[in-house]
Amino acid sequence: MSTLSYVLVALAAAVLALLVYASTRPDEFRVERRARIAAPADKVWPLVSELRAFNRWNPYDRKDPLLKSQYAGAASGVGSRYAWESDKVGTGVLEITGQQPGRAVQMKLDFIKPFEAHSAAELALQPTADGATEVRWTMRGPASFVTKLMGVFIDMDKRVGSDFEDGLQNLRRLAEGRP
Repeated sequence: MSTLSYVLVALAAAVLALLVYASTRPDEFRVERRARIAAPADKVWPLVSELRAFNRWNPYDRKDPLLKSQYAGAASGVGSRYAWESDKVGTGVLEITGQQPGRAVQMKLDFIKPFEAHSAAELALQPTADGATEVRWTMRGPASFVTKLMGVFIDMDKRVGSDFEDGLQNLRRLAEGRP
């Protein structure tokens, strides 16, 4: 057997091992970040429950000033929708699917480009004893084989989590009335 044959067999074995390893990764992903905001929940709630207000602090909208967006459905509440198209943050639709007024809002997130993905997101508010609010931003969804394979090389929790952290900092500044 030639040296080239050994190299090709070794390469094929490495690719196979990578594919087997990727297939053992979890079938679902979850990203969660929290922030304490020095403002009462009734001041934070309008900023998370209405999509136009959400986009005032949304870290993804801020990444592309040329982003094209469109709102549909009710101005707020269940059925309120926001669609976007961007070369930098992709194309997709965000829809409010549930609300517990003053406490939590659930959303369906459908990415169309650069790849198709479907997730659920939630923004939950927990008032604290000192009058502040703890905000929890969570996203979860199925992990396709491609997502699992990408996860071998890219830490999605770190990547998406850092965007959530930026967004929660933006929300904090807005809710606390800081520039």
